[in-house]
Amino acid sequence: MVYASYGIFAVILHLILNHDVIKNGKKESSRGPHYRYRLFLNALLVFYLSDLLWGFAADSGVRIIVYADTVLFFASMAVSVLLWTRYVVAFLNKDGTKANIFLLGGQFVFALVMLVLIINFFRPIVFTFTKDVEYKPAFGRNIILIVQFLLFIIIMFYSAFVAYRSEGRERSQYKTVCVTGGVMAVFIALQMFFPFAPLYTIGCFVGNCLLHVFVEEDEKKAKAKITEAAQRDKERYSQVSASLAADYDAIYYINIETGKYIEISSGKLFQLLRVPQSGDDFFRMARENVDDNVHPDDRLFAKSMYFRDDMKKNLEERGSFSYQYKIMIANTPRIFRFQVMLSEDMEHFVFCVKDIQDTITAENALKEKQKMSVTFTQIAESLASNYDNIYYVDIISGEYVSYTSKNIYGELKIEESGENFYEDSIKNASLLIHPQDRDKMLAYIDKDYLLSMLDKRKQFEFQYRLIVDDKSQHTRLVARKSSDGIHMIIGVENIDDEVAKEKEHLRALNSEKELARKDELTGIRNKTSFNELKQSIQNNIDKGVDYLPFAIAICDLNDLKKINDTKGHQAGDEYIIGAAKLLCDIFDHSPVFRIGGDEFAVFLSGNDFVARQELAEKLHKTSLENRQKGNGPVVAIGIADYDQSIDTDVNILIDRADHKMYEDKKQLKSVTQ
Repeated sequence: MVYASYGIFAVILHLILNHDVIKNGKKESSRGPHYRYRLFLNALLVFYLSDLLWGFAADSGVRIIVYADTVLFFASMAVSVLLWTRYVVAFLNKDGTKANIFLLGGQFVFALVMLVLIINFFRPIVFTFTKDVEYKPAFGRNIILIVQFLLFIIIMFYSAFVAYRSEGRERSQYKTVCVTGGVMAVFIALQMFFPFAPLYTIGCFVGNCLLHVFVEEDEKKAKAKITEAAQRDKERYSQVSASLAADYDAIYYINIETGKYIEISSGKLFQLLRVPQSGDDFFRMARENVDDNVHPDDRLFAKSMYFRDDMKKNLEERGSFSYQYKIMIANTPRIFRFQVMLSEDMEHFVFCVKDIQDTITAENALKEKQKMSVTFTQIAESLASNYDNIYYVDIISGEYVSYTSKNIYGELKIEESGENFYEDSIKNASLLIHPQDRDKMLAYIDKDYLLSMLDKRKQFEFQYRLIVDDKSQHTRLVARKSSDGIHMIIGVENIDDEVAKEKEHLRALNSEKELARKDELTGIRNKTSFNELKQSIQNNIDKGVDYLPFAIAICDLNDLKKINDTKGHQAGDEYIIGAAKLLCDIFDHSPVFRIGGDEFAVFLSGNDFVARQELAEKLHKTSLENRQKGNGPVVAIGIADYDQSIDTDVNILIDRADHKMYEDKKQLKSVTQ
């Protein structure tokens, strides 16, 4: 009975501590930590019960009951060890060779115990009972305990080693596994010397209590992160809603599939239409509203915009789109613009309504007044007097007038005019723009892009090359909105002399700094040169200067340490040189930098940027072939494109490329030579 009291105590505390996990475990993958932890706790409960019952069964004196419970004791012990190793792998969130070794250790213990228990039926190598039902341990019992002891000792020392080299949450996790393994090893050793004491049970309970503390801590941290994220989302939603409400007369949030919607905000003007604030079918409601409120001339078009499949197709193709038609307000037609935007969850869209009648009326009035009568006074606020050409462009329609500056005082002469600046610029690009700069130019003179840039900043500029008399001419384009807010002013100037001076200055600087920027081993640019490039990029980002489309690639050599250790550092140096040559051959239009012992970077622009995915695939394919042949450099690569809407720090771009490189590195390592 005394022996059973330990088991009773363990069962009661086990159920109190782990009641929520055992009964209400999270639904997740069988590889998840919570699922495996629940399985381990259930196996441990069975083990405690078998140990508890053993105390009563031994007192009963019924041989078959004691024998069966002893078998259950050892079997549940083996299952708990197996499930413990599976949980540890999920808890540490590890995979690969080390995780497989952990799992194999647990499987080995389980298989060993099951095997010796089967043998024990025929030959008592683990335990036996006398005629008086007295328990007699045999050598097989010690083998089982010794194997477990070794498993926990190995796990303990390995976890201690990794914890020493880790930090933060990872260190805490490995320390937990280390201490738990150490506790189990101590109590298993004591159990070998005191076979009739419930020391193994005590060890399991103490070890499980330690795990419980850290599992609870992980749960708290996870809940805190979820709560924090939810709060951030709520604040962001409120800010966005407030910002949009100031710009639109009405905003609706709609489920694409079901059509269920809610009104986020609505102005007094739009409330006159008496549109329901919520409903189960936005599309049906909108079509009915068309019949009641839209101008007769626009009803057919308006109704065609409110069918689920058409709306869904437009959103999938463009992400957002807009249209406009006339709505009758107090028997007076007013023009409204409707903006449709896909939400981040890809399951809803935001429907924004804005009365633009006053804006259009003002634009039309100004258009007639200003069409051919722009003077220098109207554009002096935006332009210096030394531009070669100046374009005065209607932002919405694209109608424009072009002027040529004739002297330093800014006297202007009308050169040409047109109906659509955007279309005419696209046509002229194929004739006048340098082939290498055409794609960039076409991207920048896109109407939506120009408007978005001018909404973000007062002015922006970019450089490109013109073809004049079969020669390239460096040109700068500067654009900004005019004071009336409905036109933009674009200045174009020849900067050949400026570029020539800059190049001469750079040549002078390069002659002094060339050695400091050159990698001594490979002959390519070094980390100092790369840091200068990073600083230049960051300066341009901070100033808001529009960059050519570009990307940064981060590359890393596989097996350099292995080569140094097995073949010597000379072979390692040759391996690095070969990798540098491979990168220069593939990215032959881009600067390649050696930024570490086995790490490289590539700045991709122009043709290499356009073909970046094909070039990366070529490098990956070559590395795979080299790895399979066991000859030649194996180089992992990750490429990140610059996105001016999110990349405010060049280091963010580099980190994104570095993360992708490690994914490629892992894939290359998985290939067998």
